Amino acid sequence: MKIKMLTVTLFAAIFLVACNGENANEESSANVGEPEDIKELVQNYSVRNLEAKSASITSEQIVVTENDGKEVIYELPKDEFFVSIAPFINQTHPCEIHSLTSCQGELVNEQFDVYIEDSNGNVVLDETLQTQVNGFIDLWLPRDQTYNITIEHEGKKAESKFSTFKNDGTCITTMQLI
Repeated sequence: MKIKMLTVTLFAAIFLVACNGENANEESSANVGEPEDIKELVQNYSVRNLEAKSASITSEQIVVTENDGKEVIYELPKDEFFVSIAPFINQTHPCEIHSLTSCQGELVNEQFDVYIEDSNGNVVLDETLQTQVNGFIDLWLPRDQTYNITIEHEGKKAESKFSTFKNDGTCITTMQLI
């Protein structure tokens, strides 16, 4: 009888662990997307196609709190770093971790000449880019680098340095065009 009871208890414990593990795996796989999916997700929050109570992006994850309070975490690509830059003339806000749902830059839908070099002087980006409806320019850059950036707009210019190491900020709101 004891062996039968022990077998039933053991079976029940294994079943519960397996079920919980299966749900955890389902939840984890739902939270992790391919880099293209993640980029599309970020883009959709940035241009306000998707809504949530909050969505912020750290150096390693997107943390979304849905309107119903459910929190979903998505892992970012291991080789690319997301940074969002809001060049400004008159108004800015302090920011380190970019909020995809609430950060708002001053210069919306404006064209900027953006030039980025890595610390070895290699040109990483030299393009005319447009800020989105949130006033930010979103960039995906190689991780673990230090960059020099120059942004020009209507005869005004801002220069700065930033890096893409673990725990670096994903929101740059300090580039005042003068």
